[in-house]
Amino acid sequence: MFQLKLPDIGEGIAEGEILKWLVKEGEGVKEEQPLVEVMTDKVNVQIPSPKTGTVAKILAKEGESVKVGQVILEIDSGPDGEPVGPKRASSASSPSTAAFRPSQGQPGAATAAEGVLATPATRKLAREMGVDITKVRGSGSVGRITDDDVKKAAGQGGSITAPAAGHPAGRPNEERVPVRGLRKIVAERMTRSIHTTAQVTHVDEADMTELVLLREAFKGSAEKRGVKLTFLPLMLKAVVPALKEFPYVNASLDEAAGEIVLKKSYNIGIATDTENGLVVPVVKDADKKDVFEIAAEIQQLATKARSGQLTLDDVHGSTFTITNQGSVGGLFATPIINYPESAILGTHKISKRPVVREGKIEVRDVMYLSLSFDHRILDGAYAARFVNKVISVIQDPKLLLAEIL
Repeated sequence: MFQLKLPDIGEGIAEGEILKWLVKEGEGVKEEQPLVEVMTDKVNVQIPSPKTGTVAKILAKEGESVKVGQVILEIDSGPDGEPVGPKRASSASSPSTAAFRPSQGQPGAATAAEGVLATPATRKLAREMGVDITKVRGSGSVGRITDDDVKKAAGQGGSITAPAAGHPAGRPNEERVPVRGLRKIVAERMTRSIHTTAQVTHVDEADMTELVLLREAFKGSAEKRGVKLTFLPLMLKAVVPALKEFPYVNASLDEAAGEIVLKKSYNIGIATDTENGLVVPVVKDADKKDVFEIAAEIQQLATKARSGQLTLDDVHGSTFTITNQGSVGGLFATPIINYPESAILGTHKISKRPVVREGKIEVRDVMYLSLSFDHRILDGAYAARFVNKVISVIQDPKLLLAEIL
């Protein structure tokens, strides 16, 4: 019997969520046939079958988080690798508990806690918080206990009172939507960023009039190349010289070593809105590409993001992130840092406003910029100077033109 474990996908990924099983128990499978779709904190991946045989047992349910190295499926390949009939149901453990069995090397007999549906990380959290996990009511799929359940139990004296049988928690006119998939990943990453970094947001405004005119001038050239020239690739090009001049904005903090890591590459993450949640594909080596190349790459990455086709390489290695809310609207927001980066720039709606120039009131195209930064790595004055540099590039046609081409 071959046991398929969640493989080490790379990039420091320690666990994944089972999104969808592509096979059923008792079904024959071929080597390299996709078995399951797994969501990590970066991308969705399909795990292929390493064997030809028959699916004997599926040991992890859809919506369940599993650790790297955890057995998720058993394949009966027979003596010569040929498919054989599925195992009888009595020969394997229940699918609702099999994924949470203690490892073979775990000493001691099974306890009540071992029979609880919870991941090893959640069990560890319960021990650290002094919570008796056998008394916690799980809110996850098939009664799985989540980290939030443990935290709530810790705040209620170590237990959660279950709702009366047949009566779901909450009011009759409420709808409860499970937090899973990309929404769960986004929630975990944003929470980690907020609780790890010392976040401050600096806000300024930029006169975008010259940038608007420049975009109009280059739209035709972009269309001839089959590219749609939006403001985002232009903003990206304006950011690069500022990152070079202020390297602590293009950095991260290595807490274990007690060192600030100044990045010498300029890989810009582009926060992208999808139906399932926020993802951040990366434009690599932005300083070495012209605006048309960047515009084409952003289009390709956005298409892959919205169709769930991003690869690990597409989302790996960002050194700084831009989040653009201009198409949605609003004056400005305070974006959350894409941890472990030191800062993120929010760009917003361009609107016509009265501006005083040389003692006269003119109608200009203006946009707010908001830079959220980690105060452990850089200070407010440094962040303000960085934003001033970005604005100077945007507002000076010669500087901007030099960066675009």
